[in-house]
Amino acid sequence: MLEKRILVTGGAGFIGSHLCDRLVKAGHDVICADNLFTGRKRNIQHLMDEHNFEFQRHDVTFPLYVEVDQVYHLACPASPVHYQYNPVQTVKTAVHGSINMLGLAKRINARILQASTSEVYGDPEIHPQKEDYWGRVNPIGPRSCYDEGKRCAETLFFDYHRQYQTDIKVIRIFNTYGPNMHPQDGRVVSNFIWQALHNEDITIYGDGTQTRSFCYVDDLLDGMQAMMNNSRDDFIGPVNLGNPGEFEIGELAELTLKLIPNSTSKIIYKPLPQDDPTQRQPDISLAKSELNWEPKVALEDGLKETINYFNGLISTNL
Repeated sequence: MLEKRILVTGGAGFIGSHLCDRLVKAGHDVICADNLFTGRKRNIQHLMDEHNFEFQRHDVTFPLYVEVDQVYHLACPASPVHYQYNPVQTVKTAVHGSINMLGLAKRINARILQASTSEVYGDPEIHPQKEDYWGRVNPIGPRSCYDEGKRCAETLFFDYHRQYQTDIKVIRIFNTYGPNMHPQDGRVVSNFIWQALHNEDITIYGDGTQTRSFCYVDDLLDGMQAMMNNSRDDFIGPVNLGNPGEFEIGELAELTLKLIPNSTSKIIYKPLPQDDPTQRQPDISLAKSELNWEPKVALEDGLKETINYFNGLISTNL
């Protein structure tokens, strides 16, 4: 495979750090840009001495001037705890950050992939969600800084493509989990594992019947790279990347406790937050047909790897 110069924004985050690791091992020259708001240096520490890896502490709301062949644009806080902490900055990251990275890609004629999200579908009226569904999003709710920010980012990507012929690819990521997740990011997998390992109550918001689809990070990266390197110039997305296996949140809690048998945690229930979607499941027929991609890692197997990672954090006091 031809070695490329690749920029990964948000490269010290959960998904970005795995992507950087994979790209470095493949021999590419990788620049990781991250302002470390939610990303962590420990996720990329093992890459710091690699000759083909460079870390730049950078906020994408400001321009970045580098020469690369590809841009994976992942920068944006992705969990409600983090993106609601500073909602105005979240919108700036989604919108200004996309403008800056699209401007870079346009100037240097690089291909740029937007890591969009299933949150663009909001609380959907159709199930499962296909890419041609426009979504049902509250534009003024507490989650809208992220949901609408990502929707606007998609608008910018397609307008840059139409107006400037910028080489774009757009994916929509559904719930993804695995090692390098932030233990306090407020997402359901990390919440349940962290609580169970600390013998704290496992908190379910709502009655536990709301559903999610959980994709292991290695599977997601396969799809992400397949989209970036897809040779069809007319296939730009958006394309759903996620695991179509649907689980109730209550089932996830029970499975987590099964895999951590020494835990004394009990399951408790609290009110469902505003605008929290009750169903989320991807239709991945487009990814199957165009990218020959579908996830392979079973939820139980992926949870075991994630539990091992969090156990390691606890044992090293990180």
